[in-house]
Amino acid sequence: MADNDDRIARIARIWRGRTVPEKADAYAEYLLEVGVRPLAKKALGAQMFRENRETESEFVTISYWESVEAMSRFAGPDPRRIHHLERDAEFLIELPETVQVLQIVLDRSSGER
Repeated sequence: MADNDDRIARIARIWRGRTVPEKADAYAEYLLEVGVRPLAKKALGAQMFRENRETESEFVTISYWESVEAMSRFAGPDPRRIHHLERDAEFLIELPETVQVLQIVLDRSSGER
């Protein structure tokens, strides 16, 4: 996931949020512009996923970091703490309370660790 440098992604930070189908397209645009694109400038990489279901759409963003310390420089001292976007309450069914932080054990794009 490194972006033309020698830093290796060792940590993934995963956020999930759900919205109703009527708001999903607008939220997708908002999340991409206000949340994911700025995040991608700070992280080694970022991805945004969407799953449309009958009664809701779920969004998942994953950002990649070389260390918890690097992630904390972006997220603050508690990297699991949520930084809600200004309009999240308008779009989301419920505001997530935490993010998931995982150690990357294997990344086939850059080899085994």
